[in-house]
Amino acid sequence: MALDEALLNWHSQGLIPPVIRFYGWQPAALSIGYFQKVEKEIDMEAVKRLGLGFVRRPTGGRGVLHEHELTYSIIVSEAYPDMPETVTEAYRVLSEGLLKGFQNLGLEAYFSVPDTEDKRADLKKPKSAVCFDAPSWYEMVVEGKKVAGSAQTRQKGVILQHGAILIDLDAEKLLSVFKFQNEEAKERMRVKIPEKAVAINSLRAKPATAEECVVAFKAGFEQALSIELEPYVLTEQQLAEVKALEQKKYANSEWNFRA
Repeated sequence: MALDEALLNWHSQGLIPPVIRFYGWQPAALSIGYFQKVEKEIDMEAVKRLGLGFVRRPTGGRGVLHEHELTYSIIVSEAYPDMPETVTEAYRVLSEGLLKGFQNLGLEAYFSVPDTEDKRADLKKPKSAVCFDAPSWYEMVVEGKKVAGSAQTRQKGVILQHGAILIDLDAEKLLSVFKFQNEEAKERMRVKIPEKAVAINSLRAKPATAEECVVAFKAGFEQALSIELEPYVLTEQQLAEVKALEQKKYANSEWNFRA
């Protein structure tokens, strides 16, 4: 999270070009949205018992277990040519790369578009703290089920969009780190998750590795956005800046557990 924010800062200062980044989490971690309430929604004893990392994102959205997945982030100026002004339409443009990436993996992915008043109302007031219990506007869906979840923030004239692409899904572990009003509510979510979310490897005859997914989605973004991605290596000074931001913010309880 510190690196995503640092990339945003550097891009806002004109120090680096737009960035598309792919990464994983070591150890596996639970990230929560900017507005979520830890005490109300997260079982921190379970997080610790499972040896998971924990961090609050700079973006909105709900809780994501980063384990059997590929995380991506896009850092690009709001003034980038043909970039829509609205968050929803910018999602659509930036997520075209995800769409192409899933297609490169042989999956018939498409954008979710909530088509009823009830579904649109759910977007404004989610029923749970779990990210993958329902798709939002223009998120990736395969066979009617969410296969990637994304969130966005805009700061200093720059868009940061990042999200999780499900390669596999451990629904029980996911459920275990959230608080529910009662066992009945937890059981409803246990039934609901397989109906609402799906992972890449449950859709393919041959399982995909994270490395294969990087190749597919890198090509997807290049195809969708008509760009050519080039490797970028951080300098020692940049790495030090990221580490300082991590210690000041994302590794700090004041940020992660704020009310």
